[in-house]
Amino acid sequence: MKMLKKIPEFKDEQEERAFWESHDSHEYVDWNKAKVRRLSNLKKSTKSISLRLPEDMLEKLKTQANALDVPYQSYIKMLLQKELSDF
Repeated sequence: MKMLKKIPEFKDEQEERAFWESHDSHEYVDWNKAKVRRLSNLKKSTKSISLRLPEDMLEKLKTQANALDVPYQSYIKMLLQKELSDF
């Protein structure tokens, strides 16, 4: 069994980040013993995009979203998510 190095104490997150940017975690953690954990309460990161749509398509999306009482951008995300999950 390989001896692992002790993870040092860090004074703040910046110091910890700098440490892990320059050190291999395999020297400190036995990843063969790691377990998968689901962090269900974390919000997914989002990124803004610019999307050009024909005006009539956008109006139809807004009308359908309004009928469901949801913002049209949320409605577009719902449609994309459904399409991706069916893929």
